[in-house]
Amino acid sequence: MTERDVFLPVAAQPSVDALVEQARLGEELGYDTAWLPETWGRDAVTTLTSIAHGTEDIDIGTSIMPVYSRSPALIGQTAATLQEVADGRFRLGLGPSGPIVIENWHGVDFGNPLRRTRETVDVVKQVLSGEPVDYDGEYFDLEGFRLRCDPPDPVPSVETAGMGPKAVELAGRFADGWHALMLTRDGLRDRLEDFERGSEMGDRDRSEQRVTLSLTCCALEDAEEAKQLVKQHSAFYVGGMGTYYRDNLARQGHEEVAHEIHDKWQGGDKQAAIAALPDDLLEQLAVWGTPEEAREHFERFTDVDGIEAVSVSFPRGADLDQIESTVRALAP
Repeated sequence: MTERDVFLPVAAQPSVDALVEQARLGEELGYDTAWLPETWGRDAVTTLTSIAHGTEDIDIGTSIMPVYSRSPALIGQTAATLQEVADGRFRLGLGPSGPIVIENWHGVDFGNPLRRTRETVDVVKQVLSGEPVDYDGEYFDLEGFRLRCDPPDPVPSVETAGMGPKAVELAGRFADGWHALMLTRDGLRDRLEDFERGSEMGDRDRSEQRVTLSLTCCALEDAEEAKQLVKQHSAFYVGGMGTYYRDNLARQGHEEVAHEIHDKWQGGDKQAAIAALPDDLLEQLAVWGTPEEAREHFERFTDVDGIEAVSVSFPRGADLDQIESTVRALAP
């Protein structure tokens, strides 16, 4: 049975307490995991610590924590500590983010994101084992590091996000799971083949790996309002967040639309960019409508073979009431 997660809002929230309350609501409604992104607002570690103390049963995790903003050893220490704080409920989701965020905001050369992600996963897993870390990589050379506390038990999973074929294959080879984003059903199946191939190349036990699809959702009594929130969110990512989301959409057979949205957004005509995203394509990428319509539409994504969990995500423009309406409408 496909698990159902909740992806706490990527947009700024009024307070840490608001995020804790959203995680509590997810727990109350039976969601399996509460994922928290780390972008350019509140840091994930402090916030997840508060969420861990404010919840009892729901798993918590990062989706995603950038691999460029902390050293791999520190990420390993952080994962071990959060696993302790959360009493074994923590999952670590990692990813490279993109050059706009990493170079412009963190001041770090983006370099080779696939190699850096792989090396980070390798080092983090060594740290979490509790054994001395000896690693000779292209980006990181470590010798003698070892946790001064007991290693976490159980060891938290280390999962990665990725959109391109090589990134997804890498997740299959070296990570405990893959976080998928902004994929149509057909595009998702193509990337699942990449993940399965990577799992075989890495001689991994696929039954112990987890694929999580993050799905933008909005369920309101006013279906048109819900659609506009989802459409603006999707166009923003394709048009305003560098070229990764644009290329991801183009790779799935929608090259003309992807480039039109990107070019119009970059040219300053955001309304034209939003209008360039056709409703039939939006239906393949997101869920919206009345609560009844949204529940029916959501099920189209839970029956894809190879997905272990679907995460209910929210448009960046959604307010607290709209988020709660969606969480309740799509609850397990």
